Amino acid sequence: MDFYKDSRFFQNFKEWIYLTKYIIITGGVVSSIGKGITSASIGRILRSYGLKVAAIKIDPYLNWDSGTLNPYQHGEVFVTYDGMETDLDLGHYERFLDVELPGISNITTGKVYQSVITKERNGDFLGACVQIIPHITNEIKEMVREISAKDDYDVVLVELGGTVGDIESQPFLEALRQLRNEEGSENVMFVHVTFVPYLNAAGEFKTKPTQHSSKELRSMGINPNMIVLRSQEPIDDDLKRKIAHFCDVDVKAVVNTPDAQSIYEVPLVLDRENAGQYISDRINLGIDFENDKNTLNEWEEIVNSLKIQDPVVTIGIVGKYVELEDAYISIRESLHHAAAKIGAKMNIEYLSSDVDVEDVDELKAFKEELSKLDGILIPGGFGDRGVEGKFQAVDYAIENDVPIFGICLGMQCMVIQFARRIGMEGANSSEFNTETPYPVIDMMEEQKKIKKMGGTMRLGAYDCKLIDGTRTMEAYGEENIQERHRHRFEYNNEYRDVLTENGLVIAGTTPDNFLVEIVELPDHPWFIGCQFHPEFKSRPNNAHPLFASFVQAAFDNK
Repeated sequence: MDFYKDSRFFQNFKEWIYLTKYIIITGGVVSSIGKGITSASIGRILRSYGLKVAAIKIDPYLNWDSGTLNPYQHGEVFVTYDGMETDLDLGHYERFLDVELPGISNITTGKVYQSVITKERNGDFLGACVQIIPHITNEIKEMVREISAKDDYDVVLVELGGTVGDIESQPFLEALRQLRNEEGSENVMFVHVTFVPYLNAAGEFKTKPTQHSSKELRSMGINPNMIVLRSQEPIDDDLKRKIAHFCDVDVKAVVNTPDAQSIYEVPLVLDRENAGQYISDRINLGIDFENDKNTLNEWEEIVNSLKIQDPVVTIGIVGKYVELEDAYISIRESLHHAAAKIGAKMNIEYLSSDVDVEDVDELKAFKEELSKLDGILIPGGFGDRGVEGKFQAVDYAIENDVPIFGICLGMQCMVIQFARRIGMEGANSSEFNTETPYPVIDMMEEQKKIKKMGGTMRLGAYDCKLIDGTRTMEAYGEENIQERHRHRFEYNNEYRDVLTENGLVIAGTTPDNFLVEIVELPDHPWFIGCQFHPEFKSRPNNAHPLFASFVQAAFDNK
């Protein structure tokens, strides 16, 4: 029996089992209007009342995951604890909800089609002609429901990437429409996020794009239950009533989120618009907004701590994707979390490492920019473009006692430059120079046989043992930690002895002491490099200990 096709059985079943509620967030007018922040903010409000909330990001592109996408096109690749390379919005979900999400929280067209084709090859469809409806749409629904089946969630947020009207989104919209019918409209609601432009020449906001976007959604059989209006400035009640009238929604369901100073303000803005109460009433969440205890006051304190204007600490991110801040979004947020914790304002400068180090004037200008910083952070990356600039940044930090933090490739650059400074001329990573006489960074043995690029690195959370007496141990305050990885190359153990004998301290290793995870210099104000990505675990209410220690050192070194 097909559980969801037998409506009579399903209706009887619903009477005695508690069903997870689904909130589906779609977008219209333009992309990048903040659907992810809206989703995360709704989740934060519901979490503040004690509900258990999960989140899903649907990306309609054909890629299986985000791992092979160029950061310039798609921003940062966020890595989950179980090793999935996902869309950056999962980072927003984890930071706002203060949870760790599994990799199945990111659904792509590639995953859906691959799963269906695999089933077809296995003969699972009994010779049927495999079609978008019902096979693809059923697979999408199954993937969405997999999250709610994984744990006892009260609410699952489902964000559909792109905008309504995109051809890639149509199978997902149809699947989500079917989900509403199967789960019951009292258990599923649609939130549509649109942009309301302001025309200076006309001196007014224009609602027509929102009207057309809602009409497009209705043409797919979906009537939005709530409309979130994104705008540069606040929108008045008259305009909300107009939109409610033309888009056929309740006036109370039209809410406005104008541009805010911080993304973490958005839950407070939505709460003031009574979005949480409307959602609770719409899908029967049972929240008593008058009497139930909530933690939004604590969230407001966090937001206020992030708004501090003085004193200021300036950190430079030296990388090769600095033209697009989203390429380093988790690092950016982690720095802000750390600054708030120590009571300072974070000022981030983005410096391109793509420097011609043979050009005297260009190198001089690069070092002049470095001289303005209180601390230097070298993020991860792949490929040899810009690495010589990163080596120069490491050298500058050592020569001038500037606190420096290296993450993944950043740590590898620290090791390489340290090796060069102690006389190992031409030391490098075999990623950048296969003929280097001193490959102090080399590919992991198990990686050398792998030819495919996607999903084949060391990915996800791994245990790490810290060494007593190190600055890293002091920062964490515990010996055993777990952090997320995304890399192919490692510290080469063949050079472990010579590097440590010359002063480079190994501050953390895998529990079996085989792989080096953290290095530091004890006679430097703050010089720590880690092979993992600590930025993925930082939260606005719980700054990562390495980031907090680094920012404090940079502040003290002003």
